[in-house]
Formats: sequence, C-alpha cells, structure tokens
Amino acid sequence: MNVAIEVSGVSKRYGNLTALDNVSFTVERGEMFGLIGPDGSGKSSLYKILATLTSPDAGSATVCGLDTVKDYVQLRKVIGYMPEKFSLYQDLSVSENLHFFASLFGVSIKDNYDIIAPVFAQLERFPNRRAGALSGGMKQKLALSCALIHRPEILLLDEPTTGVDAVSRSEFWDMLSTLRAKGITILVSTSYMDEATRCGRIALIDKGKILRVNTPDGLVAGLDENLYNASATRMFELLTRLRQLPEVEDCYTFGATLHVVGRKGFNPSSVMDKLRLEGLHDVKVYPAKGDIEDLFIKLTR
Repeated sequence: MNVAIEVSGVSKRYGNLTALDNVSFTVERGEMFGLIGPDGSGKSSLYKILATLTSPDAGSATVCGLDTVKDYVQLRKVIGYMPEKFSLYQDLSVSENLHFFASLFGVSIKDNYDIIAPVFAQLERFPNRRAGALSGGMKQKLALSCALIHRPEILLLDEPTTGVDAVSRSEFWDMLSTLRAKGITILVSTSYMDEATRCGRIALIDKGKILRVNTPDGLVAGLDENLYNASATRMFELLTRLRQLPEVEDCYTFGATLHVVGRKGFNPSSVMDKLRLEGLHDVKVYPAKGDIEDLFIKLTR
C-alpha cells in the first residue's frame, strides 16, 4: 500500500473541549477519501493539522511522508488546501486572485492551466468580476482553482459544498472525479451523507472520534436486515406509537417517511394491525434499503 496521508493517534483539545480523540486512519495515493460527520465533529480541526496550521496535542500526522509539524515548510508546497469558509480576497477579481496564488508558489498559470481547466472553464467568461460578487458555486470553483494552481500532490477540501445548491454540488463532485483521474490524492470532508458514495473509502467521525472506516458498500452491508419504511397521514403520531412498541428497537424520521429498526421477530403485518387498531388506518410498513445515514444514526446512538 502506497500511503499518501497517515494520521496516527491524533488528539486535539481547546481548553476543556476535546476536538479530536485518538484519531487514526490512512489515505492511499490516488484515492478519494471522504471524512463524513456533522458540524462540530472535529473535521476542521483535523484539516488544520494536516494543512500545518496547528499542531496536535498528541499523536502525529504525515502527508507524502512529511511530518505536519517538523516538515511544515516543505509540506506546504505539495498540498492544496481549501478551507470551509471562502478565504480568497473578495475585493480582487477572479484573474487577480488566481495570479496572486500562482505568484505565491512561484508558478506560471499558463504552464499549469491544464490542471485547473476542468474547474476554471466556467470562470473564464468574467475574469474581471470581483470574487465577492460571485455566486456560491462560482466562489467554490475559484477557490478550488487557486488551491490547484501549483499542481499539488494532495488536495485537502474541508466541506467544499456547504451552502451550495444541489446542481453545483453535483458538478463539483464530477470535477473531483476528474482530478482524481489525473492522479491527485483527495481528502474531502462533508456533512452531507449522500455525498459519501462518491468516495472510494470513507471514515465516519463524530465528537472527535472515528467510528468506522470502509468503502461505502462495506459500511452499509447488512443494514437492510430488520430495517423498514413506515408512513401514515399522521406522521408524528406514527413515530410516537412505533417507539412505544416492544418489537421496535429504534424509529426516526428519514426524508418523507420513518425508518424503523425492528428487533428479532419483527413482523410488518402484525405491527400494521396493531397501529390500525389504534386509529392509524392508512399506515404502511415495508422493507427499506439502509444507507450511510442509517449507519451513522445506529453508531451514534
């Protein structure tokens, strides 16, 4: 295995708050690896360590074989970092921002244009527009272009699709797939569970701890057993009633329906009969397909 990123026993605290608690995982070269978790789970704290912006209180991290603390000067030349908050100069134009970041790394935009072309193409039409006047999706593309302009080996993306419309989110993930095909290793974090399936492997993180690491299919394997959808006109009442049944292990909202985790011997027909006797005449309970969100709820509860 050719390791690009290795995180070993990393912990980080801010006063009494433990942001990262003995975090360990590896990312292989050429892999698109997802870090999936809710806001406040420790994702950004880990990114700041990998981007050499802060040091761990315990443990160590290496990127391309370079230690994030001892080798921070060399490391900054081989990583492209896109923080969660848009951090480019909003008063500078699209062209000025790109030229500024190219000059920081001592590279030519012309020589490196091929690497940003899939991302930057839509921005070429308005090079003189101020960055602050761009839409959320266009800001995202400009930030990614600036992170790529020096042709990094590793791309660190911290929640790049937060606050972006669904179409731009999909386009962004398509661009990441193109970059990965060029050999760039990508570590991308998100709180959107549906984006997890776009990664080769993912790590689920919550409250500073890694819950599980595997491929998307490997993570959800076996979740379909005793998992059901439930719906009725009076959804809140249905949720309350289901949680009271002894044969129900868990029940939670899932989109327009409920997801029900049944105990051993759970019988949908029997459950529907009970609920209809209690006045929920249009109740439906039928098998569901588990996904990353179901697993995350299971692990955190």
